[in-house]
Amino acid sequence: MDEKQKLSVVIEHWIEHNESHLGEYRKWAQKAAEMDLPSVKREIDEAILMLSQLDARLEKALNALKATP
Repeated sequence: MDEKQKLSVVIEHWIEHNESHLGEYRKWAQKAAEMDLPSVKREIDEAILMLSQLDARLEKALNALKATP
């Protein structure tokens, strides 16, 4: 496997890893809301948004990588 292929695998892994965390973050944001901790929920929601944005950037990087010869 060459370095380009390795990088593709690594980026795909990062995306999958992040997605697995998103479910947990959403669960705990909901629990924070149920515990009447709106500032905690807000911060977790912001982290969810940031992680989603990160994944979008990683997807763009992966697509760019796959488009290069």
